[in-house]
Amino acid sequence: MEAKNLGAVTPRKPVLSVSARKLKDNAADWHNLILKWESLSGAGFSTASSIANLRMSSLSKDKIELESNSLPSDTNGQTDPDYNQELETLCEQLQATLDGLTKVQVKMEKLASTTKGICDLENYHHGEEGQPPPLFHTWPTAHFYTVSRRLCNMYGKELLLKRTVTEELAHSADRNLALTYLSMWLHEPYVERASQLLLEGMLLETGHRPL
Repeated sequence: MEAKNLGAVTPRKPVLSVSARKLKDNAADWHNLILKWESLSGAGFSTASSIANLRMSSLSKDKIELESNSLPSDTNGQTDPDYNQELETLCEQLQATLDGLTKVQVKMEKLASTTKGICDLENYHHGEEGQPPPLFHTWPTAHFYTVSRRLCNMYGKELLLKRTVTEELAHSADRNLALTYLSMWLHEPYVERASQLLLEGMLLETGHRPL
């Protein structure tokens, strides 16, 4: 009798289904990928700032030389090779950062694709008109895909913008345009403020954050 009582007061922790476990893992992956994106983006902004400063400094020197009627051959042989090498190195660094951001965004797309697969599997088992119970608290499985797809779209557009900045910044001959490129990189206009709420909602729903 005593043994039965002990068994009755020892609840077993519910085991997550395969789909629920995958969605929970995906939520953690989203968190880590966004942190990785933010780290790379910050490093990229530092590199982009150096490119803009170097470019504007060179243009200022060229302007001074023209105004003083100095001959290009007097200085180009000494300064251009060093300047070009430094600029090339910075551009390579920025391209490497862009490559890293591209890999992050590709992984985001895979997460969205995986979530879509879970939704399709659920529809197959329950039918399109069926209403399966939530795998966690309140979110239907389809909402995980909606959130994932929305985040993917944000970061996909942002990646295209950063690619444009990477390609054009070193060729900019206008200070205001260079500053605009830097501002676009830093403020990430396509990553909506709601992105953090969407991520936190996903983490709360899957148990990564306490309710």
